[in-house]
Formats: sequence, structure tokens, C-alpha cells
Amino acid sequence: MKTKNMPNEEIITKMCEMLSIASDQTRMKILFSLLDEPKEKCVSEIVDDVQASQSLISHHLKLLKDFDLVATRRDGKKIYYSLKDDHVRQLVSVALEHAEE
Repeated sequence: MKTKNMPNEEIITKMCEMLSIASDQTRMKILFSLLDEPKEKCVSEIVDDVQASQSLISHHLKLLKDFDLVATRRDGKKIYYSLKDDHVRQLVSVALEHAEE
């Protein structure tokens, strides 16, 4: 059986960074919260879901955004957060399925 070609070092590094960022419990709760309907939430809604302080949630959202796991949309003074794309949605869903086995 032939395996896929090994990704280059840059891709391996990005993969490790992404998994490392997602490995924090608060960040995983935020990602899980954004799986829910509505798929786009403001900070106060995420605070309610995760049961953590607004400053802690904001700090973690910045990290998730910096690593391209969440996207933002501004509407007036509010910023709405969502999972960046279906790849992130699948990553969180597969992690959940695997953990529940």
C-alpha cells in the first residue's frame, strides 16, 4: 500500500501550530461553540456558551483568528465570529467523534 507524499517542512509546521492552538480547553470550547447554530456569534454569546470572562474569550479569539481558525465580520460596533471554513468545522467535529468513542 502506497502512502501519500510527505508534506514539506513548512506545511508540517503549520499543521503542528494549528493542532497546538486548538489543544487548549478554552479555545476548543470556543470552536465547539461556533459549531452551534447560529454559526456566527458575538463575544457575549461565546462568553455565555463557554462560561469564561470576556477578556479571556477575547484573548483566545485573537489567537484563533491569528492562526486562521476563526473569521470575523463587523456589524456596527459588534464583531461576529465564525469558524474560518469547513475544514475547521470538520476538524472540530472529527475530534468530538473520536473523543466520544
